[in-house]
Amino acid sequence: MGAGHAHRLYRQGCSPVHALPPHTKLAAVLCFVIVVVSTPREAMWAFGLYAVLLGVVAYVARVPAGFLLKRLLIEIPFVAFAVLLPFVAQGERVDVLGLSLSVNGLWGAWNVLAKGTLGVAASVLLAATTELRELLLGLQRLKLPPLLVQIASFMIRYGDVITDEMRRMKIARESRGFAARGVRQWGVLAKSAGALFIRSYERGERVHLAMVSRGYAGSMPVIDDITASRAQWTYALTLPLTALVVCLLGWTL
Repeated sequence: MGAGHAHRLYRQGCSPVHALPPHTKLAAVLCFVIVVVSTPREAMWAFGLYAVLLGVVAYVARVPAGFLLKRLLIEIPFVAFAVLLPFVAQGERVDVLGLSLSVNGLWGAWNVLAKGTLGVAASVLLAATTELRELLLGLQRLKLPPLLVQIASFMIRYGDVITDEMRRMKIARESRGFAARGVRQWGVLAKSAGALFIRSYERGERVHLAMVSRGYAGSMPVIDDITASRAQWTYALTLPLTALVVCLLGWTL
C-alpha cells in the first residue's frame, strides 16, 4: 500500500472532507448507514432530512450533483426489485392508477428505495473524497483483520492489472482482423480467456516470489501511520450524530 492508486469514483479536491483522515470518514459513513437503516419507514420526512444532510456534505466536499447522480445508477437492480414488490407482495390491496397494488409491497418498495439510495449516496461520497490507498489505510487503522486488508489491496491492484492485460489482448486480436460477430468467434474468445488466466496466475506467482525475497512473512509493513485529532473526529461524526437525532425524532413523533 505504499503507492497511490486512483480510481474512477475518486474526485480530486482540497475540501475539508477530503482532508479528513480516512478512518474517521469510514466510521462516519458506517454509523450514518446504521442510523438510516434503523429509521422507521413510516417517517418519510426523516429520509428527506437525511438527503439534505448528504447534500450538505456533497456541497462542502465540492462534489457536483451530476457526478453523484451518475454514480447512483449502480443501484438500478435494487430499483427494479423495489418496483416489483407492490405487484408480488401479499396482504391488503389498494388501487393506484387502475393497478391493484399491495400496501405492504408499497411500503417495502419505499423502504428499499429510500434506505438503499441514501446508503449508496453516502458510499459514493466516501469514495469521491478518499483515495483507495487511504481507504485501505483507514481499514487498517480501524483494526480490520490484516489478512482481509491485504486481500482487498491485492484485489484492487491486480484487478486493474488484469483489465489492462485484457485491453492489450483485445487490441492484439483486432490488429489481426478479428471481430466477434457470432458464435463462430466464441472459440477464439475462450482461448483468450484461458490465456488471460494463465498469464494472471503466472504473474501472481512472480509477485509472490518477489515479495518473499524481500522479507514478506504474512504482513505488510505500515508505511503511513494516520492519526486523527479530537476536532477531526468531531467534524466527521457530525453527519451520523445529526442523523441520529432525526432518527430518534422519527421514532417518537
